[in-house]
Amino acid sequence: MDICDGDLVRRARAGDAAAFRLLVERHLPSVRARAARLCGQAGDVDDIVQEAFLQAFMALDRLRDPDRFGAWLGGIIRNVHRAAARQETLTLLAEWPEGLHPVSAQGLPSADDLDRAEALRAAVADLPAGQRRAVELYYYADLPAGQIAGSPGAAKASLHKARRRLRAYITAYRPDLIPVTSRRTAMTAVRIACAEPHMGTRLDGSPAIGHILVVLADDPGHRAMGLWLRTRQGMALWRVLDRLPHGGEAGQPPHDGPAADLPARQYSPEDLAGELLAAAGGSVTGVEIDELGPNVLAARIEVTSPAGTRQVTASPGSALALAAALEVPVRVPDALMDRLAIPVTGDDLLQPFAARTPARPSGPRSGPRNLAFAGGLDGWIIGGSARAEVTGAHWNDYAVAAADGTATLSAAVPQPYGDVFLGQEWLADDYRGDTVTLRAEVRSRDVGGHAELSLDAVSQPQGHSQDRVMHAPPGDRPQPVLRVDRDRQHLSETLTGTRDWTRYEITLQVPADAEHMGFELTLVGPGTIWLRNVELARRVVGS
Repeated sequence: MDICDGDLVRRARAGDAAAFRLLVERHLPSVRARAARLCGQAGDVDDIVQEAFLQAFMALDRLRDPDRFGAWLGGIIRNVHRAAARQETLTLLAEWPEGLHPVSAQGLPSADDLDRAEALRAAVADLPAGQRRAVELYYYADLPAGQIAGSPGAAKASLHKARRRLRAYITAYRPDLIPVTSRRTAMTAVRIACAEPHMGTRLDGSPAIGHILVVLADDPGHRAMGLWLRTRQGMALWRVLDRLPHGGEAGQPPHDGPAADLPARQYSPEDLAGELLAAAGGSVTGVEIDELGPNVLAARIEVTSPAGTRQVTASPGSALALAAALEVPVRVPDALMDRLAIPVTGDDLLQPFAARTPARPSGPRSGPRNLAFAGGLDGWIIGGSARAEVTGAHWNDYAVAAADGTATLSAAVPQPYGDVFLGQEWLADDYRGDTVTLRAEVRSRDVGGHAELSLDAVSQPQGHSQDRVMHAPPGDRPQPVLRVDRDRQHLSETLTGTRDWTRYEITLQVPADAEHMGFELTLVGPGTIWLRNVELARRVVGS
């Protein structure tokens, strides 16, 4: 069953990057069609589409009715097109006597001129009295700075503050008035150097693939960037790179026949996509990896066919797998490479990134351990969306440490990405049917978002549905193992602001079919929280 737009918007607002990608994929055909109708030049369509989705992502929190995302996005497309068509600097229009009309370069003002003037008047009216007077005298009355305030310096300070507030007002309420300053993005050609599975362990001690580390190399620049893709995103790329070498024309499937010389088990969906494109007279000409919005990585696949050239938005893993299978160029924006790439030397491009990969506790776990932090953070799991962010750029947005029997979680930057948690999990075999109580003392300081102490039990329900993931010992080709949908019982206590040491107690009845359980202390946003005197008490059923 498809998820409605409203639910996807709500998930995207909560930080689910995949939800916004689904919105993009769903609305991309209609957005392109609308942009094509508005644009006089076909070459402008892609720019309008990209800018419209980017503005939608940045303004998502201001959408009043999430179920009307499509109509709201349509308005953004019109505004982006108007701004691109003008391509002129934002200016203040002077007041004019009642009964007269402002004169534009072409004579009487257009509807766009009047709309812009009204928006600017509203922005000026929102200024503090002193800044508003400075703007009116300097821009409207054309007075020099020396005649606006007691000194030219004071006038310039007021005007500087006013311009900042005006810019913030226009950005928040009328981003379509901000001119499009760049029509093309400078790109760096990269090579898919490797895709390596990162092995971890399950709660029962068996090995499992946690994620796929992908390295994109800029060979002329002697630098590379890493992407830590979730297993399902990166598995296809790993399989493409791991199979037998093949040749063929770029953008087309390997060899001549549907499967050619490849064994059946190695004929991938990427090869099939190439076959279907070739049958329709088309080909993939390139893949671009970029951020669809802040911290939202996406890919654009460029497809050429008799009907023209178009771009298809996809997940980075799927797009890179297609690029590797069809041997087409991969490009990354210069700005993104400059921010995320690190210098590399020699042939081993994997090691610098593998060394950064966060580790999880290994070995089977039948119960919590090291609750007093005598062994530091041994046995504890550090996780959260900041640690799962695909580029690794936000892994250090939070700091986690333990000393003298106390653990500390704190924001390391003013506005950290996502959340971080410190916790433990273990198999529930010895706890099924029992009553478990988590006790702990927590202190908080300047928590800007919220903090949460939680206790969970996860069950494998009867009559479950199944999907597939990969588990394998290191070095072996993975074989599919069944994993099931699970029910989760979640009890929590929420903390905000600043509090002295407070003792919390959470009690949970462990289901008879519980598979595993655990507890976490989570921090979202700025602030610091401390944890100590953690206890887990169990009352055995029937006692």
